[in-house]
Amino acid sequence: QVQLVESGGGLVQAGGSLRLSCAASGRTFGSYAVAWFRQAPGKERELVARISWNGVSTRYVNSVKGRFTISRDNAKNMVYLQMNSLKPEDTAVYYCAAKQSTFVVVPAYDYWGQGTQVTVSS
Repeated sequence: QVQLVESGGGLVQAGGSLRLSCAASGRTFGSYAVAWFRQAPGKERELVARISWNGVSTRYVNSVKGRFTISRDNAKNMVYLQMNSLKPEDTAVYYCAAKQSTFVVVPAYDYWGQGTQVTVSS
């Protein structure tokens, strides 16, 4: 069982930066693939970035490539999403999710956090 808690959201002006954190419980978190998703009002949930269990492999949706960076520190049971050059269209609730896997791409995630709001003003 893994519990995930996101933090770091807030209000920022366009062009600014935020770093989201996902804190995980569980001794085996280092064996989990993790992803960040986001959901804006009236829109479907969108996969933003993924990272493999060891941090070696990452994937990003095209709209955030070059602006967002996903990383992890397994010693601290933490996953991060550094978001730079933020745009109003990045406004959403951001969620982290995890699944025990050796692959960076997994079909579904078993554990989800409660989300953290990111609002980018123009």
